Amino acid sequence: MTYCLGIAVQEGLVFVSDSRTNAGVDNVSAYSKMYSYGVPGERQFFICASGNLATSQGVITQIERDMRKPSVTSLLSVSSVADAAAYIGAISRAEQEKNTGGGPIFEANFLVGGEVAGARCRLFMIYPQGNYIQSSRQTPFLQIGESKYGKPILDRIINMTMPLDQAALCALVSMEATLRSNLTVGPPIELNAYTAGSLQPARYRSFGEEDGYMRDLKLSWDALLQEAFGRLPQINWNG
Repeated sequence: MTYCLGIAVQEGLVFVSDSRTNAGVDNVSAYSKMYSYGVPGERQFFICASGNLATSQGVITQIERDMRKPSVTSLLSVSSVADAAAYIGAISRAEQEKNTGGGPIFEANFLVGGEVAGARCRLFMIYPQGNYIQSSRQTPFLQIGESKYGKPILDRIINMTMPLDQAALCALVSMEATLRSNLTVGPPIELNAYTAGSLQPARYRSFGEEDGYMRDLKLSWDALLQEAFGRLPQINWNG
């Protein structure tokens, strides 16, 4: 299992992902699920993947192979992030069906976001069938993988006008909640924060198993939740 999250605010995009891959209780590995591609000043793309590892790695391999071939469609030639979502969706469908005939066990989901010069900064989620949806003002975040534990904080906090660094902090809190409740999600945790309009690589940070900042974040969040709970109105048993 995995957890990946993309957030779109007016200032830019945030992506966070874990790195744990589980093939049974005695076969736990770590693989990065976040990828970045771009040409400074021209285009920047960020991809997160969940689902079947062989499928997602095959998709990424094909994406990178296409970028070395000027004559084919690739992330270096698409004119918008929407075109990139359609392109990745088509590769994903082909990869699922290669030598297997497809099926749920081979499915993968993707988040893709970024910006191309002359087009808007956007965020999409790509389904295994190759179709996709876009984030919106009403739904400024998209999740793939083990999403339920990290969703409540996003529903209450995330909005389009919040600063990019606050969105990044909320993303980490969402990830921390998932780590706490699901052992199939685990570090290293990767974080990207891209500033809209910059067309430059995102700020990046990786948090390992014993990272001091993530430990302090967990302790602070626990303490603040306890404090907030203590301030809730008491139940009026008399109606």
